[in-house]
Amino acid sequence: MTNQIKIAVIGVGRWGVHLLRNFLAEPQIIVVAVVDPHPERLAAVKQQFNLDENVLLTTQWQDLKKVPGLIGVAIATPATTHYALIKDALQQGYHVLAEKPLTLNPAECRELCQLAEQHHLILMVDHTYLFHPAVERGKTVVQAGKLGDLRYGYATRTHLGPVRQDVDALWDLAIHDIAIFNAWLGQIPVKVQATGTVWLQGCGEQGLADLVWLTLTYPDGFQAYIHLCWLNPDKQRRLGIVGSLGSLIFDEMSRSSPLMLLHGEFEQQGNQFIPMNQKQVVLELEPGEPLGRVCSSFVVSILNNTPSEVSSGWVGTELVEILAALTVSLKQGGKPVFLKPL
Repeated sequence: MTNQIKIAVIGVGRWGVHLLRNFLAEPQIIVVAVVDPHPERLAAVKQQFNLDENVLLTTQWQDLKKVPGLIGVAIATPATTHYALIKDALQQGYHVLAEKPLTLNPAECRELCQLAEQHHLILMVDHTYLFHPAVERGKTVVQAGKLGDLRYGYATRTHLGPVRQDVDALWDLAIHDIAIFNAWLGQIPVKVQATGTVWLQGCGEQGLADLVWLTLTYPDGFQAYIHLCWLNPDKQRRLGIVGSLGSLIFDEMSRSSPLMLLHGEFEQQGNQFIPMNQKQVVLELEPGEPLGRVCSSFVVSILNNTPSEVSSGWVGTELVEILAALTVSLKQGGKPVFLKPL
């Protein structure tokens, strides 16, 4: 097949193994190398996916420089390693798909985006939810005005572990819901606030927050409220936007109806407000695994040499800017922090 792209997957831990699985299923991709510092992981994926003997399995990133014809790399390593790996990959002339967040530092993100542009390379971030059929359909509903005047948004993302030791619940969980709100609204917050509680690791400002409450304020005054916790056995993945004509609900835990449009409004009768026109509509979704769509989009971007409109490096940078501002607010006990456009 023509136009086949040789790529390497760097990191085959909990998420990287799914990236590998999807790239192996892409007809226009040839996986030529897998990198992971743990030899037992390399042995496991070789057996699990029956990898060809020609696929390089190595614990050293630098070994990739010996692979002829390598076009791109997919990086699914801890966020603290992203900057150095992505910068080196871009300097070697590789297109890059990086696991979120792009880095933990907005200045580093901007530098990487500029480096990719200078070398005419694709830098894409795996914000998987932006490729979820429910999020894609939800965006069309919101932006078509079917909710009427938008009033506020809310999201809850809770579960019992895994508890991270490198970042707090804010950096671990918030990026998903912020990305969805930004996509649905077509806006970026101008003011953010965060408060949190530490139970497990450290205390006060020095600890890693297990529970975080966020408020995002957008340019038109719309506000979104987000509840995050990795210390709650009530697992929820629910996000909604409320408008004057109804609400749009994305409930990932509902397999039968993950995206619902709840119609309803008030009619004033005297000094009473009477609920009217109430009904529920389950919105049909296109089939497809979100991560598979991410991988396919990366392929298209490379072949067309066009940055992803959905999840480019600059989109990833915007989200890191927001998380960094929320971190400042969190350390200051919820003080509002204002953001400037990139």
